[in-house]
Amino acid sequence: MHRYHLRSVLLPQGWARDVGVSVSDEGMITDIDAAPVGGRRDSETLSRTPGGGGDVERVDGIVVPGMANAHSHAFQRAMAGNTEYRLSARDSFWTWRQAMYGLANRIETDDLQTLAAQLFVEMLKSGYTSVAEFHYLHRQRDGTPYAGTNALWEAVSNAATISGIVLTFLPTLYQASDFGGRPLKSEQARFASETDSFLRAVEDRVGAERRAQGTRGAPQTQRTGAAFHSLRAVPLENLRAAALRLREIDAGMPVHIHVAEQVLEVKACVLQTGRRPIELLLDTGLLDPHWCLVHATHATPKELQGIAAAGATVCVSISTEANLGDGFFDAARFFKAGGRLCIGSDSQSTVNPAEELRWLEYQQRLRKKRRAVLTGAAEPHVGTRLWRDAAQHGAQAIGQPAGAIEVGRRADWLVLDAAHPSMVGAAADTALDHVLFAGGDAAIRDVMVAGRWVVKDRHHAAEDELRPRFAALMRKLAQTG
Repeated sequence: MHRYHLRSVLLPQGWARDVGVSVSDEGMITDIDAAPVGGRRDSETLSRTPGGGGDVERVDGIVVPGMANAHSHAFQRAMAGNTEYRLSARDSFWTWRQAMYGLANRIETDDLQTLAAQLFVEMLKSGYTSVAEFHYLHRQRDGTPYAGTNALWEAVSNAATISGIVLTFLPTLYQASDFGGRPLKSEQARFASETDSFLRAVEDRVGAERRAQGTRGAPQTQRTGAAFHSLRAVPLENLRAAALRLREIDAGMPVHIHVAEQVLEVKACVLQTGRRPIELLLDTGLLDPHWCLVHATHATPKELQGIAAAGATVCVSISTEANLGDGFFDAARFFKAGGRLCIGSDSQSTVNPAEELRWLEYQQRLRKKRRAVLTGAAEPHVGTRLWRDAAQHGAQAIGQPAGAIEVGRRADWLVLDAAHPSMVGAAADTALDHVLFAGGDAAIRDVMVAGRWVVKDRHHAAEDELRPRFAALMRKLAQTG
């Protein structure tokens, strides 16, 4: 058991000072002793409270919940900054996708582990304490399946272990190149997955994780969910059958899908099926709070209401959607419907939760020509509302017991340096406003995951070893690209 004295902290009920928090060896919060309103206590007093025996570690600064990154493609970290030039007058997601295929077909297992480990360290230092890896690299470069354990899947898990980030691994079913079950193209051969073998592999991983849960004192920081790449890539009848089987494997399994990201995608779906993609998903009756719809950029008002009513989350990646010219997600309307929104870094063009949330708000300001759009009477501070909700709904989306500093949740938190120039003079209730709108993300000093410090004084223990390996890999990919 570990005991902490948090000088300033965001709890579910609001901001508090001089709070005692007990964390188990497994990294779970077991007790919170908040001072009465106006009350102040020191570390010595906290050590005498029930359950407060032993040393108390004082945490100076402003403590906030860590953020869940609900959508990531780790291998695409190698593309960041390398596609920002014009090929034609009509560059789009579809032309960018060809460059992505080119990279995907050059990545080796060791390359993926190096890319993912570097990326996961960058995520931790930026404020993400957990990540859902939406993974569709399944086969060897020649399209041959791996015999036994999938080396590419293991590379992602190993990278999470090296970095200390919490991982929800989402092996992704990918079977067709377009609506109507069209065969995969040659450049998509590494993504191919057959339904029965895919389900067996997922079940094997879930079983192994359940067996490991009996190890006392070891935080459970990795779990397996599943994803369907899109309705383009998985015929609806296969999706329905696989989703039902996944529920039998794990009733609480997080399930994700790309949907309605592109106008052409929506038009192709209507042409093939007579229905829009989100309409099709809603019609299946499968959507529930364990589902996460990634992007939903071109959802209609009725579809947004349907998603909200199902309790499913929507994950947006404003940086990627802007980078690819996808369009605007109607966050204001979704919030009004009671929708649950989270964020992800997706293509890794930006790895920064504060930037994702800042531009989520700025998009709405530009559209509506007014300020402070994504807030309300219950929480007037935009930064607090967006960070708190994205952390909680992101934890829901990736199936992790985190997202808030409260009993029963994992001790995943960030410590903001109150003396950083971006934070100086900030009242507690404006701290997250400063993080989002005053460059305060640079004030992230320390990061805890599952009760263990993984970043201290802005330094991660693995970063010095990873940096030259990552640099060598990027030079190699540049030469072979």
